[in-house]
Amino acid sequence: MQKTSSRLLTLLSLLQTPRDWSGRDLARRLGVASRTVRRDIDRLRDLGYPITTVRGPAGGYRLEAGTRMPPLLFDDGQAVALAVALRTAATGTAVAEDAARALATLSQVMPAHLRHRIDLLRVTAVRPPAAGDTPEVDPEVLMELSRVIHARHELRLDHTSGPSAPSDAPRRVQPHHLVTWRHRWYLVAYDLDREDWRTFRVDRIRPRTPTGPRFTPRRLPGGDVSRFVTGRFRGNDGTSTDWPCQGEVILHLPAADVAPHAEEAIVEELGPHHCRLTLGSWSWTALAASLGRFDTDIDVIGPPQLVTACADLAARYARAAESSCVRLGDRW
Repeated sequence: MQKTSSRLLTLLSLLQTPRDWSGRDLARRLGVASRTVRRDIDRLRDLGYPITTVRGPAGGYRLEAGTRMPPLLFDDGQAVALAVALRTAATGTAVAEDAARALATLSQVMPAHLRHRIDLLRVTAVRPPAAGDTPEVDPEVLMELSRVIHARHELRLDHTSGPSAPSDAPRRVQPHHLVTWRHRWYLVAYDLDREDWRTFRVDRIRPRTPTGPRFTPRRLPGGDVSRFVTGRFRGNDGTSTDWPCQGEVILHLPAADVAPHAEEAIVEELGPHHCRLTLGSWSWTALAASLGRFDTDIDVIGPPQLVTACADLAARYARAAESSCVRLGDRW
């Protein structure tokens, strides 16, 4: 028979599984009598675990959510995963300070062998340069938006287009999802006044109270929030993750030189000095302009819209160069 302390930990681990346990099942799993199970349940209750007795022919037990945080039990894998998640969250997120404190608390109570494993794991969440000035999001706003999403209540909110811009007219929305995209939080919602789906930056939202009536959720275009958000930020209707404008070119560079700078484009090797590049953008002009960063000769395969955009951009750059020469000659 296990020692009482070891048996209590095993019992707690079983109860943390989201299901009802009969006294008979618990006794069999622990290798003890049903009377011992009842005494162990009482011990866990005394420690603060809200264990409910389930009525029925065989009786049973369920671990409920309580009014205060009881001691938690994690196996080694769960503890390591939690530490990694907290260490990542402790860099540049809305809950960075709380995550750092939680990680410190977790480390204090870890067994020595686990603490050693975590200390060896040095994770640094590197933020891209563009995210350096990302405004912090108020955790209370996140919690309020999460609440109305779960409750399916309409929401009135103020939303600004920039840090110093005045608030737009109050918006009436049906909130559906909170998402993160490139280190920013967004609310995906159906705008009732504009009768269309919108994404709102959470750091520019001020929820109004009270909330509106309950609503029946609409089907998101494309049926998947990841596809919708990616598609919207790429300039389409959200039903696809494809770029609206896609083209193919041949670059007079080795594939190995192009690949590190190709980002989401597809690079195919055509020989020691040439490669095929398939890439996309939100407009044909933007697509043509993005090719210039490779600083090499380019053969456009297609489509015709990309050929036209390259010609238009070349003419525009030529005019810019001419006008610059004129200004320099006249010492402007």
